[in-house]
Amino acid sequence: MLDVNIFDLGYCDESQYTRVVCVCRYKDKFLFSYNEKRKGWEIPGGHIEDGESWKDACTREMYEETGATKIDITPVCVYKISSYGLLCYCEILELSDLPKYEMSKIMFSDTLPNNMTFPDTFKIYFDVVKKKMNL
Repeated sequence: MLDVNIFDLGYCDESQYTRVVCVCRYKDKFLFSYNEKRKGWEIPGGHIEDGESWKDACTREMYEETGATKIDITPVCVYKISSYGLLCYCEILELSDLPKYEMSKIMFSDTLPNNMTFPDTFKIYFDVVKKKMNL
């Protein structure tokens, strides 16, 4: 299991964020993406590209990994594994077809699915967001 440290927002400067993770819901169900390469379900997220803000990265990753075209983003906390990242909650307002990137399908659930690619890490993210957002 990776050592995940959770910090309050403002713990570090936003310029130190290298990744975003987006626990998300659509119509009161959590949404998960299936990573065909890693053969498992994932919480959407990824690297913040050069010149991209964390909010732009959330918007891009949510589209690429879920097909979300309109979202409300709420920053929840900072996390650190090897570098700092931002954990967010995203409410999906509009959803289109899943683009042909790295994810092959999506699923809706009230709980974490079986066969998560990083089960311990994703459980931490999921539990922190549920608690902090009162979900």
